[in-house]
Amino acid sequence: MELTVDQRWSLVDRVVKETVEIGAYEPTLKDALADVTVRPLTGIPFAIAVIYGFWMFFCEFAGTLFTDGFFVKIFDVHFLPWIQGIFLGKDTWLYFILVGDPLAENCFEAFGVLTSGLFIALGVVLPAIVAFYLVFAFLEDVGYLPRLAVLVDTVLHKIGLHGYAIVPTFLSLGCNVPGVSAVRPLETRKQRFMMITLLGIFIPCGAQIGIMQELIPEMIGWVFLALAAGYMGLGFILNKIWPGTSPELLMDVPPYQMPTWGNMWRKLSLRVGHFLKVAIPFVLLGCVIVAVMYLTGAMDWLAGSLQPVLTGVFGVPSETVAPLVAGFLRKDLAVGMLGGIEMTAWQMFTSVVLLTIYFPCLAAFALMIKEENWKEFLATIACLIAMVFVYGGLLNLIGMGMGVA
Repeated sequence: MELTVDQRWSLVDRVVKETVEIGAYEPTLKDALADVTVRPLTGIPFAIAVIYGFWMFFCEFAGTLFTDGFFVKIFDVHFLPWIQGIFLGKDTWLYFILVGDPLAENCFEAFGVLTSGLFIALGVVLPAIVAFYLVFAFLEDVGYLPRLAVLVDTVLHKIGLHGYAIVPTFLSLGCNVPGVSAVRPLETRKQRFMMITLLGIFIPCGAQIGIMQELIPEMIGWVFLALAAGYMGLGFILNKIWPGTSPELLMDVPPYQMPTWGNMWRKLSLRVGHFLKVAIPFVLLGCVIVAVMYLTGAMDWLAGSLQPVLTGVFGVPSETVAPLVAGFLRKDLAVGMLGGIEMTAWQMFTSVVLLTIYFPCLAAFALMIKEENWKEFLATIACLIAMVFVYGGLLNLIGMGMGVA
């Protein structure tokens, strides 16, 4: 039987009277916290505190406790002297590829597959990724990430995105591959293109951040500031020139809840396992390729060919061509290679920034090709090349102006 409009409203009223209990509302502590964390006046300081706590846990857990406190001692004090002693043929190409420099005193400088390759993958990358994804799973499970998305929605709307963009951004801080995959819920092609472009250029992965924390702890804040400025600046430009629409944020904000530890463990193990399957082979492959290029003279030829750009435009040593080659395979491997190059603090800062905005690693690059059409992909590459020259040139000019280049 078809009901009239009045009959439908009468039915709604009857259902409401039988199911809804009207009384005085007494907010709980959880309700008050939910309200506090989405209001800008209180939510922004809360978000800063959360991100600061996130960063301190990342540094102490990954850097101080595991990398410096455990893996550095295992690899540099015990493993490196042992493998240098038992591996025969110190003047052979096989030794150079697998063990690296026979005079190296630490695994960062040895740069062999079994020394630098394993140390970077297991001693630096693994603790960093575990720390990042552990905290990320916790914030997901308690329900804070949707509130952070609501909080940053107004700011991200200035560059044509909405608050949900914070989720792929955060995921990319662990690994660019799941970060790029997470742009799919964005409603329009314009937003997805912009998000992929910004992630590919300005967001370093957790492994790269772990290496930066090990290599330049005193400058890492300035690196993030430079990347954040580029993220917002390029986003603003793309929003003005790229056709398409940017709809408003529509997102379910669940109540706060206690984390489910089994659920967190499943997320952590899945993400870390996936990352290691991608990371370790490319780190080891990168060590092999770079070593072979040194042995064949290809690296010296590339360094000579690119020297006018590297030293003239960017103000960095020509030896940085080796990290640029490795960076296409793994960014963390590339940043680690900078530790073996003699340069000033400003050149190191410039090199780290350039390696971050330089081509994304091969896995992320392949996913970008899959997710974008040819026009969007070419535009992403054009933005990337432009940002490398803009940032490299500006940082070199700033360094010369300050007298520190």
